Amino acid sequence: MGGNGKGVVFLYRSRDRTQWEAVGPVLTGDPIYTSAYDVNSQTLFVAVNSEFYGPSICRSQDFGASWDTGGSGFHYAADDAEKVTQVWSIRPTNRGVVYAGVDASGLFLSDNGGDSWCELSALREHPTHDHWGPGYGGKCLHTIGLDPFNDERLYIACSVGGIYRSVDAGDTWDPISKGIRAEFLPDGQQFPQAGQCVHKFALSPARAGRIWLQDHGGVYRSDDGGDTWLNIGESLPSDFGFPIVAHPTEADTAYVFPVERWPRWSPDNMLSVHRTTDAGGHWERLANGLPMPTYTGVLRDGMRLDSESPVGIYFGTTSGSLYHSADEGASWHAIAHQLPRIYSVEVVP
Repeated sequence: MGGNGKGVVFLYRSRDRTQWEAVGPVLTGDPIYTSAYDVNSQTLFVAVNSEFYGPSICRSQDFGASWDTGGSGFHYAADDAEKVTQVWSIRPTNRGVVYAGVDASGLFLSDNGGDSWCELSALREHPTHDHWGPGYGGKCLHTIGLDPFNDERLYIACSVGGIYRSVDAGDTWDPISKGIRAEFLPDGQQFPQAGQCVHKFALSPARAGRIWLQDHGGVYRSDDGGDTWLNIGESLPSDFGFPIVAHPTEADTAYVFPVERWPRWSPDNMLSVHRTTDAGGHWERLANGLPMPTYTGVLRDGMRLDSESPVGIYFGTTSGSLYHSADEGASWHAIAHQLPRIYSVEVVP
């Protein structure tokens, strides 16, 4: 499914991933920044950011045939200086808990499937919160990572704040930005404890402690759960970009989509995904079947992998096209065109 600037489109595929049927759009009229599917409750959660009604998380248990808008508590206190204006990330867990990240820079939790929500206030109460500010897309908590090897370990990233880790399911938090360079800050101040503009991170399901991270300027890898970081993006045509995804079974393989810093389309107008299979030592350009020249990019939630063999890759562009590879990037095929601006792609098993 694809969340775009005017709703959600479902694309159903044949078993061999060669035929596609589009259904929708649904939830029409509002931008959909992100979505998530909870396999345990068979519930689809979708972030609807209405300029008129405000943000909400809609739920469906019949793949979009019917919806409800969830429960209460999805706001800050009336006297809080910050307000909940948009939903940027949703992550269900295997424990029946659902997390949601919002603008402005907060993390919410529901332990009843979205019937009610409460803020995990320790994050915004962290002493470094005073150093957070809005990025180009706002002051958004855009990524939530659930450690696949430790149920109590939780990661978040926000712009412009950085990446944080909790080892007690959100009761306390630590910034983990050692070695990540904030290129937009003055010389001598470019490695702050907090204030980096992290664009996206992905936890490896295949190796404990490995995290891939796309920053405002730089692609990084950590092998110790974020204690230290190594810049692995210097050989890319641009180390600026938004999405980064980790291979489900091969710990040394990850994918990024480089774009120019401005105007934020593919370098040299050549639409392409880049893959490393050696933990960032080298990057391979994957563009067979993609059109050129192009003047488009991919947003942070606009690329996903499935868990089949070979792994399928999906990405949606800011110009409204959706592409798919059924062979881990060796070849690409368009499965939708002329959609509104695509914000997010979700693969539902």
